[in-house]
Amino acid sequence: MTAPSTGLFVHHVLFYATASEADQAKLLEGLQKLAGIPSIKMAHIGTPASTNRDVIERTYTYSWLCLFESAAEEEVYQQHPIHDEFRNQYARYWEKVVIYDSVGSLAKEG
Repeated sequence: MTAPSTGLFVHHVLFYATASEADQAKLLEGLQKLAGIPSIKMAHIGTPASTNRDVIERTYTYSWLCLFESAAEEEVYQQHPIHDEFRNQYARYWEKVVIYDSVGSLAKEG
């Protein structure tokens, strides 16, 4: 089966922050600023849930999930000055970042 190449674009980033609570707070501040980029349809900042199953990744600090109307809108986000500022000013607050990008349509809405 071939994956869809158009439609809703999902950008999901897991941030593994430095151990310092102050650094984690600064990273959260930066993520909250990112949410102001107009091309984002929906943004969610999360932390690991208390679920406990072997298949669940819980070692990240923050989950940054964004939905865009299209890959073109996500590219606008990538090139937006707020995103550039985030990379330049907040990268020192994470040790590792893992990004999952996907395209397709909503399986269920509402």
